[in-house]
Formats: sequence, structure tokens, C-alpha cells
Amino acid sequence: MRDETRKKIIRWFWILLCFPFAAIALLLLLVGIFAKIPSFEELERPDNKLATQVLAEDGEVLCTFHIENRTYVAYKDLSPHLVHATVATEDKRFYRHSGIDLRGLGRVFFKTLLRGDMSQGGGSTVTQQLAKTLYPRMESGSRIPGWSKVVMIWNKMREWITAVKLERDYTKDEIMAMYLNSIFFGSGAYGVKTAAETFFAKQPAELTVEESATLIGMVNKPTRYNPVLNYDRSLSRRNFVIDRMQQSKYLSRAQADSIKALPILLSYSVRDHNSGLAPYFRDRLRRDMSATRPRRSEYEDRELYSADSLRWEQDGIYGWLNKNRKPDGSRYDLDRDGLRIHTTLNYKMQKYAEEAVAEHLGKNLQPKFNSEMRWKRNRPFAADISQESIGRLMMQARKWSDRYRSQKKQGLNENEILAQFSKPVKMRVFSWNRKGYIDTLMTPDDSIRYYKGILRAGFVAIEPGTGHVKAYVGGPNYRYFKYDNVGQGRRQVGSTIKPFIYAYAMEQGMTPCYRLIDQTYLITLPNGDSWAPKQDGGTSGATVTLKWGLTHSKNNISAFLMKTFGPEAVVGMMRRLGISGRIDAVHSLCVGSADVSPYEMVAAYNTFPSKGIYTSPLYCTRIEDNQGVTLSEFTTHAREAFDAVTAYEMVDMMQGVVNNGTGFRLRGTYGLQGEIAGKTGTTNDNSDGWFIGYTPYITAGVWVGAEDRQVHFSSTALGQGANAALPIWALFVKKCLADGSIGWYTSDRFTPPAGVQLDIDCGTVHVGEGGIIEEESAEDLYFN
Repeated sequence: MRDETRKKIIRWFWILLCFPFAAIALLLLLVGIFAKIPSFEELERPDNKLATQVLAEDGEVLCTFHIENRTYVAYKDLSPHLVHATVATEDKRFYRHSGIDLRGLGRVFFKTLLRGDMSQGGGSTVTQQLAKTLYPRMESGSRIPGWSKVVMIWNKMREWITAVKLERDYTKDEIMAMYLNSIFFGSGAYGVKTAAETFFAKQPAELTVEESATLIGMVNKPTRYNPVLNYDRSLSRRNFVIDRMQQSKYLSRAQADSIKALPILLSYSVRDHNSGLAPYFRDRLRRDMSATRPRRSEYEDRELYSADSLRWEQDGIYGWLNKNRKPDGSRYDLDRDGLRIHTTLNYKMQKYAEEAVAEHLGKNLQPKFNSEMRWKRNRPFAADISQESIGRLMMQARKWSDRYRSQKKQGLNENEILAQFSKPVKMRVFSWNRKGYIDTLMTPDDSIRYYKGILRAGFVAIEPGTGHVKAYVGGPNYRYFKYDNVGQGRRQVGSTIKPFIYAYAMEQGMTPCYRLIDQTYLITLPNGDSWAPKQDGGTSGATVTLKWGLTHSKNNISAFLMKTFGPEAVVGMMRRLGISGRIDAVHSLCVGSADVSPYEMVAAYNTFPSKGIYTSPLYCTRIEDNQGVTLSEFTTHAREAFDAVTAYEMVDMMQGVVNNGTGFRLRGTYGLQGEIAGKTGTTNDNSDGWFIGYTPYITAGVWVGAEDRQVHFSSTALGQGANAALPIWALFVKKCLADGSIGWYTSDRFTPPAGVQLDIDCGTVHVGEGGIIEEESAEDLYFN
């Protein structure tokens, strides 16, 4: 062979040998120069869609706002089993390479691509997988032949550069933490912290070997290996991970064999927007934080406009997202920015409140209502409701439905849309059964009637003195009933208004032992007519006390006070107690004709155990960014509504309601001990049942009723506040008292104001025949 030929062969040999490496180097250089590589800030926080956490007062997560339900966890808070399972399964040379595993790439090329052996796995390292997650691949939208290959290579080069940057600037532990925070595990769980909570109700540090192997086994195909959806496949995949851990010397053969024999034990709870603890509170929080500056044109009631305008000025949480900006001037996003919202809610109290609502409605009240509805001709509507009224309510419900609105947007005409409401379709509806739903076939019209027959409830608990909201339940089930009956609902308050009237009377110099005649008191109306409220059981003509009148919720005694002081005085008292909506200054206020939300009613009642100081309810103390930096802090606003003497007189009288009056079943049925004060309330036709009660440590209120006032119990024994609402209050308090960690004690007492002589010992009296005052046992009044 000639020398010239030999030189050409050698030259081409080196050209062919070096060209691939030169091409790769050139591509890396071009990508490094022209491609947009994630900043280190983006790398450090693996995703810009971090879930905002709503935290209870003890720091436990109540719920989240999220697009992707992801919460960051540090390496020190990871179980070592998680790390071992990841390394053994995804990247066994993780601690020996610098971002790119050349041996792994060679294995993929020769064994996977050439020999078709798919068991060898992919060639991407954990660092490369992290880079791919952080930096989504560019899609090829061109039809040029071969262009997709170019885009694929371009994407791969970018991932390699990002992987090298990660390895250069972060430790292996930090990379591992970022990787585990970036993975999607299925069931709406992004990141290992959310996955551990979703599938096992644990923190990542608490995961066992088998639990860690189950989660890491899902990384490859989250749906295929989801233990809820595909148990057998998940079990097989988990055992494959355990075998890899044994091969990598993280487990002995004996350990691996014993662990593989274990079943997958789940504590599964999907963390979506309809589930989790305190969903109604989360919805309230979003509404308040997203509020815009009130405009008069958007309000029908001047009072509500004034109240919201005042909130805009004084309440930092109201409209927070529109009042505050990030350092770069952009708006905060609840679903993406990973804020930490510290609330006043007590995690256990919230849990017990939700349990109490479900227990009473689901096991007791709804079955009785269903039984009563069985005999109604126009169920669920009351027998005396006209067909015209029923038609109007049904049409209103149709037009409010998602079905109607979506089809209206699609351009269908009115008749086409409404015709569909009489055609049976498959649907899933709410039920109080074990599953929480029923799959059935019914017409949309029948489903409207069905849902109108489901009783709703609202419950809120506020701490005396501080005004801190401790529990908030807006309805029976947030997935099916989004309306917040605590904050949005405004219903007639019935006899729960009476303590406001009595408080004004105490303030004007009357005492609980003030004596008057038990008779009808006619009130002359502005038009000259006379009016008196209906009084169940009639009147006796005997001399009684104001304390007796409130204990037995006598309408005629309230009418006497209204006649004495006038409706304007009562409206003024209600304003002092924080009630902001429309209140007509009419004499029928004495029996509770005003519509007020449970939130405002309970806040008003909280003034009594707070020694006359009205404190605006507070449910959020501070907001932090995702680094833990405090952005805003919030406090309550307090003012004196009446003096401590008036407050204590009311406390004493309202204890009489519980000890001897309409609230006695707290003692008789539920066996509650300690000092308790409160008031029941029932509106016309039993449309609304109320109970608001307080102890030295909590004030809580319950409203129960249907969506429409035209749907209600026929029986007052079932529909009155003492039966419909009071049991929820009792169940909640019993659960809290049984939990010693909450710190409530039946030995706690209301404290009277010091240095004041009070006229509150009126004796226990009952009106007998001929107007004679007699001793009375509370049991005699059980159903009054």
C-alpha cells in the first residue's frame, strides 16, 4: 500500500472517529449559546405551580389551592427508603456520575436498541429526568422530513446541559429532593409529599420500605401502577423495586422476601378541590382574598355595599390578591405561588364539626325528613305551596344549572334546552350512604326535586375574647353542594333574635327579674292597625319575669319589650353587634323576621361571653410566601357593644334556656355538663331551625333547613331548632370535651363583673293554673 493511500485511510479514520464527538460538542455549544436554560431559581424550586397551603393554628395543613397539588419537602424530611428505592430503580450509578451516565447510554444503545432487551431500562439519569421535568420539551410542529429527529436531538442536548448545570451547582442530596418533588404520582398527587399523604396518610419521613417501593414503582406509569386502580400490577411493580433494592445491597435477601410477602395497605384520600378538610372555608378564603373594590352598581342593598366597603378599608384579607403585589409588580396567584396561609381554625375542632354535621343530618334528620316526604303530593314541597310557586322555583333551578348554562352558551334555543330536563339520563347523585353517592337513571327535573329535598346546614365556632374562628362548615357535602350556608346564606333568624332585644332592655335598666304580666301585648303599627305575634300555648295572666320569658321563648314577652323600646332600638343593638345586612325596622323583628347569616349571628352572640366586647371574627393571622417570608399579618377589631353587667345578665338568662327551657335536651338527651348558655330558634312553617350556644371557651351556632323555604318539616317536633339544629352543637361539644388535647373543661365558669350587685336570682318558676307561680322541673318543658 502506498504511503499516500495509507495517510488518507488514517485521516478518514480519525475524521469518522472524531466527527460524532465534534458534532455533539458543537450542538452542546449551540444549545448553550442559543437555548433558554432554566435559571437557578427555577431549578431550586422544581415547579412554578406550587400548591398554596391553608394551615390550621397548629401548622397542620387543612387544605390547599392548586393546579398541581404539589408541596415542597426538603431532603432531611425524606425517608431513606425513598432514596434507596429511587437509586436502585431509576439510576443505580447516581452517586458516581456527573449528570450523564455514559455506561447507561451504551447499555441502552447495545442492549435495548440493537438487541431489543427492554428490561434494561432507559438511559436517563435521575438528574436528566429532573431536567426534563423542569424544562418541558419543545414540540415539533413542522412537516419537514427528519425535522422531528432534529428537535429530539436539540431537546436532548438541552436536558444534558441542564443536568450538568444541576450536578455542578447542587449536591446529590439536593438533586434527589428536587427530583422527588417534581414527580407526578397519579391521583392528582404531584411531588412525594402529596403522594405520601394521598396514598398512605403519612409524611415522607414516615414511609416504610414497602410504601416507598410502591410510590417509586408508580413513577414509570402512574396510572398503570396505581394501587387503587390496578392493585395486582402495582403489587408486582412494588416487588420489582424491592428486588432492585436487594440487588443494590439496600436490603438483604431475607428482608426482601419478607417485605414482598406483605400486601399494599393504603389510607387513600384524593386531595382535590372537592375533598379534604374545611372545603367551605377554603372557598370562603378564595372569595374574600379575590374580592375587588365594591362598586355601588353591583349591590341591591345599600347596607351590604356599605359593609363590604368598610371591609375593603379595614379588613386586610378582604381583596388581598388585588391589594398586594409581588416584588416584580405581578399579582399573586393562589394556585401557583405556594403561599402559606396561617388560619385560626383548630384542626381537630374542624374535624369534629364536620363529623357532627354528617352524623346528625345523615343518620338522624334526613331519614326522618325522607319518611315525612313520602306522603307529600308535591314532594319535596310542602302541601300548601301552589303549583305556580313550585313551577317558578323549578324554572329558577333549571336556569341556574350547569346543564342549562352550558347549552345556552352553545347556542341551543330555550325550548330545546328545557325539553332535555324531562328525559332520563344516567347520573351520580349525592347520598348519605357509605359511598356518598348513588349511580342512577333519572330526569334532570327529578334530580332537581331530589336535591331540593336534601337538608342543608351551616356551622361556625368562634372563640370568646379573641374572635378567632375555630371551625367552619358551610354545608353537608362540598362536592355536591357548593353554596356556603355560613357566609353566603341569609335566613330568617326566628327566636335567636330575642337575646338582642333583652340585652337592650338590660342596658336600659331592666333586670332579669323584672316582673310583668303573661298576657297578649298589642302593638299599634304606623298605619294604625294593631298587631301581636302568635303565641304557642296561649297566655296565663300570671306575673312572670323577663328571665322566665326568655327561658321559654315567649313571643308575647318579646312583643312587650318591642312595644316598650321600638324597632329602631333593636336595629341599633344589632348594628352594634356587627350585623351588617338589611334590617327593616319593623315590630315583627321581635320574633325574628330579619335575614342574617350564621356567621354574623354567631359573632354577635360571642359578645355575651366576651363581657360585652364585640370582636370582629378573625380567621387568618398571616400570609407567607413559599420561602416562609411574612407578607401580611392580620388582627381583629374590637369595640364595646354594651357593658359587662349587661353581658353577664344575658349570660345568666341564657343559661336558663339550657337548664330549664327550650335548650334543655343538651342536658337531658346529650348529658352535657358545665355552664352552657344559648338560644333556640324556629321560623314560620319550620323552614329554619337554629341553635346558638356558648360556654366560657367557645361560641358556636347551627342553622338547618332546605334550599328553599317552601321545603320543610310539617311537624314542629322535628323541624324546630331544638331538634333540627341543637343536636349538631351538642355532638360537636361532646367530641371536643372528650379530646383532652383541646383543653375544654366542664369546670370552667362564666365570671361576673367584680364589685357589682346583680339582681339575677329570680327563682325557678312556672305558670300554673290560675296564674299561680309553681316550681317546675326542666323535664316538663322538654318539648316546649
